[in-house]
Amino acid sequence: MAEMMQFDLVSPERRLASVQASEVQIPGAEGDFTAMALHAPVITTLRPGVLKVVTPSGTDEYLVTGGFAEVGAAGTSVLAERAYAKADVTPELLEDLIKEANMQRDAANTDMAAKYADDLVAASTQISA
Repeated sequence: MAEMMQFDLVSPERRLASVQASEVQIPGAEGDFTAMALHAPVITTLRPGVLKVVTPSGTDEYLVTGGFAEVGAAGTSVLAERAYAKADVTPELLEDLIKEANMQRDAANTDMAAKYADDLVAASTQISA
């Protein structure tokens, strides 16, 4: 059995998860990576994407719009700007997120802001798959 670690996912509105996990796949701003027990300490920003949490009962998926992840030997904490359990993501929510991302991209003055909006649109299509 894989070694377990504590995983917590919180957004400003609520705590979405506090579970024991064997791995967490994180959409990092500088590239996706997998955190596991005894991982070297790291703090990173998140890009919009799908966060996958492997627990003894299966894999849980969450759509995150950005935020921060803190990974250490004992566990991983994700502080998301906005986060939604895959089961809670409806076509209407995806449409709203895509519309908002497109408006942000169109109004963006920098390449980074446009990239953020593009990442959010891409994450929305991943979660609906």
